Amino acid sequence: MNRLGNRGESFVFLIDFLMENPLIFPGDTPQEKLQWQIPAKSSVQISGKKTELTDWKTFPVSFSEYKKGFDLVQQHIHSGDTYLLNFTQPTQVETNLSLEEIFQISSASYKIMLPNKFVCFSPEPFVKIGNGQISSFPMKGTIDAEAENAEGLILSDSKELAEHNTIVDLIRNDLSLVAENVRVEKFRYLEKIRTNNKDLWQVSSKITGDLPENYPSKIGDILFSMLPAGSISGAPKKKTVEIINEAENYERGFYTGIFGVFDGKNLDSCVLIRYIENQNGKLIYKSGGGITFMSKAETEYEEMLKKVYVPVG
Repeated sequence: MNRLGNRGESFVFLIDFLMENPLIFPGDTPQEKLQWQIPAKSSVQISGKKTELTDWKTFPVSFSEYKKGFDLVQQHIHSGDTYLLNFTQPTQVETNLSLEEIFQISSASYKIMLPNKFVCFSPEPFVKIGNGQISSFPMKGTIDAEAENAEGLILSDSKELAEHNTIVDLIRNDLSLVAENVRVEKFRYLEKIRTNNKDLWQVSSKITGDLPENYPSKIGDILFSMLPAGSISGAPKKKTVEIINEAENYERGFYTGIFGVFDGKNLDSCVLIRYIENQNGKLIYKSGGGITFMSKAETEYEEMLKKVYVPVG
């Protein structure tokens, strides 16, 4: 990535959660190998009639199974090993749609499909680079938009505020590794997401820093020094990732990794959340949420289930 950046060449990349199997594609990779859409660009032209989502059944892990991992996370929290950990689990889904049809109908800021492998419709940017500045947009906090006073509830929730503060602080530190003059430009703003089940409010912040002039030649170093993304790992990051691997008891793979597009100077990337993977013909949706000492297993389990959706618009 550094070599391509130094030459000013465009490329597209996928980096898995554990950074063990990253993939780099030329900027003009055919859609048979990779399909993607970001706010300003797309590798595909989607046209024609779209198949409607009519069937959607979910088969999550049981609450008792979820609670085993949750309790282990809480043990580590109370031992001081971590104070915020993003705990996720797989949910099998059955639907009338293929991965490609889900890619076509989903509405999201970022859409990625690795054919026959996975589809992702992510609402969460990771970092954007433009005009010599790098910005990150951590997302923490989800609530049913139909709940009474939903906006006020999510913004006044002490657990959600503490979790969001932790992630903002973590991302500020991550950006400080690669940039100067790091500042929080927007704190806890709301975005509405429409899904096949219900509408959700999600809470994000924007953090920005200034990059050195030669940043294209260090584009790989910049990205990998910030991985895995703080919003889907936790803090402190290294120990928290070890606990994640112990507690989750399944492989995330590319889920909660990152996807991005680099045009030789500017970069746009996202966190690979809202993600469905093909596992031997079965569709597995991976989802989760942040756990702190204030978390309750029942509430976190319900949040994990709320995130098993297809955003339609």
